[in-house]
Amino acid sequence: MNEKITTIVLNYAGFWRRAGASFIDAILLMILGKILEVVLIGNIDDYFIEDPEFIMWGSLLWSFSVYFLSTTILGWLYFALMESSDKQGTLGKMAFNIKVTDLNGNKISFGRATGRTFGKYLSSIILGVGYLMAAWTKRKQALNDMMADCLVIKN
Repeated sequence: MNEKITTIVLNYAGFWRRAGASFIDAILLMILGKILEVVLIGNIDDYFIEDPEFIMWGSLLWSFSVYFLSTTILGWLYFALMESSDKQGTLGKMAFNIKVTDLNGNKISFGRATGRTFGKYLSSIILGVGYLMAAWTKRKQALNDMMADCLVIKN
């Protein structure tokens, strides 16, 4: 019995290409987050009593809470839905002609994309070193890619 062995050649996306895509995504998410914040918060003073100090601290706490939750949820859905879609990448990744795959070059699931997205928090917490790993690892993987068994490759 003869087996045909197929070799998959993946062209890994480098650090700077990934950084450019992340920059575009960050700008888009900031704009969308601000729009969502304005829609959700509106005129915050209507929700609090007339005590100016209470309004100031209550407004600040409410604004921060809404902003944090909306941007966290918005970011998660943006990255996980886009990277698990047929496009396999966010708008920033599409602009730089790169996509997210599993280790064999296949499309990833929403669950794997979710894990990859939340792995970015760990990459950030350790002073961005998790992202910098994409500059020196063999397959140009950041820490969150390794955690989710993903690759970012050129189209």
